[in-house]
Amino acid sequence: MDEFIKQTEQKDKGEGFFELETPRMLEVNLDGLVWAKAGSMVAYHGKIKFDREGILEHGLGTAFKKALTGEGASLMKANGRGKLYLADEGKKIIILNLQNDSIYVNGNDLLAFEPGIKWKIKLMRRIAGMMAGGLFNVHCEGTGMIAITTHYEPLTLRVSPGQPVITDPNATVAWSGNLQPEFQTDISLKTFFGRGSGESIQMRFEGDGFVVVQPYEEVKRVEKG
Repeated sequence: MDEFIKQTEQKDKGEGFFELETPRMLEVNLDGLVWAKAGSMVAYHGKIKFDREGILEHGLGTAFKKALTGEGASLMKANGRGKLYLADEGKKIIILNLQNDSIYVNGNDLLAFEPGIKWKIKLMRRIAGMMAGGLFNVHCEGTGMIAITTHYEPLTLRVSPGQPVITDPNATVAWSGNLQPEFQTDISLKTFFGRGSGESIQMRFEGDGFVVVQPYEEVKRVEKG
């Protein structure tokens, strides 16, 4: 037992506001406010209050988009002082430090972000009728930390002028904020896999930036109620 406790106990690493306690557990050294994915809290100590995001807290447009997509990217606010531990289904966690940058993150893969980060929801309307629940992303910009999650090890692909990158929407985690993906249907794949195949729908990235993919096809979940 002593050896197990020694190997697994919490250790302060002095990394700042966000700290990877393990590759799949995020420690938030909270002294104020943090936004986090609803349901991601696994433990905390200190005095912390949790509030689910208000339906109109970020404007009617955001509330409408969330209702329209029906997808599970609800957020909660954790406010107070202490140590907060977040996780999401054992997925690997990556901390990104934005310096006046912007990035799009799949709505299901955004774990937490500092309150100074500006964010808005973007619905991929052209694909909404092709996939169950559509495809819904969060645009984050500004200066501060965000934490995203991936199933297994992520791969970042560079997008260069004249060298587009095509991805499976269900395996696409994030991309640089200056890129605007287009959607295309591969008729040959559609015929090969069948009419309901997700592989027949692809995201095409052109320009100068990057896209992050994971070795897993994440089926978008639809919230009930």
